[in-house]
Amino acid sequence: MIRMPYEKIIGKIKESAKLSDQEIDERIKLKLSQLAGLISKEGAAHIVANELGIKLFDANGGKFKIQDILMGMRSVETVGRVTQVFPTSEFTRRDGTPSKVGSFVIGDETGTIRVACWGDKADVLKGLRPGDIVKVKDTYVRDNRGRLELHANDRAVIQVNPAGESAPEIPVRQAQARTRKKIADLQENDQDVELLGTIVQVFDPRYFEVCPDCNRRVRDAGDGFSCEQHGKVTPDLSFVFNLFIDDGSETIRVVCFRNQAVNLTGRTQGEIIAMRDQPEAIEAIKTDLLGNTIKVVGRAVKNEMFGRLEFIANIVDPKPDPKDEVSRLKDEIAKEEAGQKPSAQPQPFSADAAFPPP
Repeated sequence: MIRMPYEKIIGKIKESAKLSDQEIDERIKLKLSQLAGLISKEGAAHIVANELGIKLFDANGGKFKIQDILMGMRSVETVGRVTQVFPTSEFTRRDGTPSKVGSFVIGDETGTIRVACWGDKADVLKGLRPGDIVKVKDTYVRDNRGRLELHANDRAVIQVNPAGESAPEIPVRQAQARTRKKIADLQENDQDVELLGTIVQVFDPRYFEVCPDCNRRVRDAGDGFSCEQHGKVTPDLSFVFNLFIDDGSETIRVVCFRNQAVNLTGRTQGEIIAMRDQPEAIEAIKTDLLGNTIKVVGRAVKNEMFGRLEFIANIVDPKPDPKDEVSRLKDEIAKEEAGQKPSAQPQPFSADAAFPPP
């Protein structure tokens, strides 16, 4: 199902129908009243647009500017200039066959988006450079923890510097700065934040089935497993580790999906999957992790069910360098003595090459 944010729907209505904000708001409120709470505000806006003869999007895909790409779209085509290229990561599917995934970021005058390349499509990254123009076709859109991405599987087409295509000059993304924070200072949607804390609780890993082609979770269809994108599939098995860390200011739950769980535990993907039927091996890992000080980089999200912040890890450093931490502490003490408020120190940030977790 394609999902268009409410603000974008309103913008489309204003642009096409030439109505004021007040007029649009009154129409939406009337529709909500008529349907007595049976639809959401977004649904009412969709109905209003339809009644005005406004086509919000093409459900069958097509060529889009990056800002117009929506969750749920398939057969998407877009053109942009490369701003970042990430390393390719290899992994083993549940059936034992090897595969790989890599990614790059493209931008146009409306925004940027990450493109994930699966299997042989990842080979395009070997010769890809920032500044290249890339045209992608027959990709589908996925939400990766609040960020839209384009995913390219076997049917997708990726063309580098194709004839007749152009894209505006986009500043090549430099290494982003990550900010060290105390857990107590975290805010919802903080991104590229670094935490340093001691593991005080570890939970058993959770296992779940994912599509071998796109790595999305699959559903049990009764007679097998089904992927929304690829239909019936023989799924791979993935996993996630959850743990609590404490940095002296507060504690927080840290979520480590497959690749970061591998970094955290020092075990391979195959070893962790094999532990599904070995509770004693899981207990040994949990015991080994307790009391360890780790560094994690990621983003803070709100767990609506429990009404608390949690931290999604994009990078896990299971053995932070003590010299670096002592140097950081000395710098902060020196600033305090000089009457300066310690500031978050930018650190080189490398996006998780082992992306994307399911």
